[in-house]
Amino acid sequence: MKNIKFEGIMPAIITPFNEDNKTINVQAAKDIIDWQLGQGADGFYVLGATGEGVLMGREEREIMCETAVKHVAGRKPIICHIASINFLEAVELAKHAEKTGADALAAVPPFYFGYSDEEIFNYYKKLAGSVNIPVIIYYHPAAQANMSPELIAKIFEIDNITGVKWSSGDYFSMLRLKDMTHGEMNIINGPDETLLLGLTAGADAGVGATYNCMLPEYIRLYKAFKAGDIAKAQQHQFNVNRVVDVLLKFGVIPGVKAGVQMLGHAGGNAKFPFPAFDDETRAAFESAMRAAGIPFAD
Repeated sequence: MKNIKFEGIMPAIITPFNEDNKTINVQAAKDIIDWQLGQGADGFYVLGATGEGVLMGREEREIMCETAVKHVAGRKPIICHIASINFLEAVELAKHAEKTGADALAAVPPFYFGYSDEEIFNYYKKLAGSVNIPVIIYYHPAAQANMSPELIAKIFEIDNITGVKWSSGDYFSMLRLKDMTHGEMNIINGPDETLLLGLTAGADAGVGATYNCMLPEYIRLYKAFKAGDIAKAQQHQFNVNRVVDVLLKFGVIPGVKAGVQMLGHAGGNAKFPFPAFDDETRAAFESAMRAAGIPFAD
């Protein structure tokens, strides 16, 4: 199982909600998946931070997992994020995702409380032991700021822990982790604005929020890097970063959903307490996005 590696460009797909801001707009989710597959997505990361998984109830999370897995139908891999502040719920979500047919699971470490390295290790050991598919550590400093490369490398020794989604800008630590695990750990870059840095540091793939509205440009970046054309890859990184800057100003999750709608797909609003854009804000957002280059020319 350790030799399973996810590669390429995988959108951290949004979860489109209906007007009640609770129930899943299943048809919209299918339409977005088809759109992103048509653009060349190498897989999907479902119910992570962009997918607002930890803000949703268990039933909604299971519906979105089932929708994605069944609609993709094996055409590309699905990684389903299942972490919950309630560990028993995380285990049930993990078992559900495995039964549904997800290719792998991902989970942030236990959050809010300041857990020790031993407690974090035991968390992943017990979680991974509840399923028989690959489990990916989701390292995000917002969830647990002090996961050292040494700790992540130790967790990697657990049988079905196969990789890490590295959502930190600390590329020195990523390089150290790559070295510690002899290049065997599947490292997936998280920060969209530094994808090129992550690839250079040894990441095998990228998973990102803003891939939802700039997927072709990220694919061009990845292909240029793989072809050894660093100058071209850098230019694509410059292009997406102009848009990332706009999204940071308006709020990444609401902005990504508005960007998807701007490109013709129903995204719904982000979960409360994220704001819904009023008409004035939406007009300003769309104007700034166009000025930044969206939609990019082929």
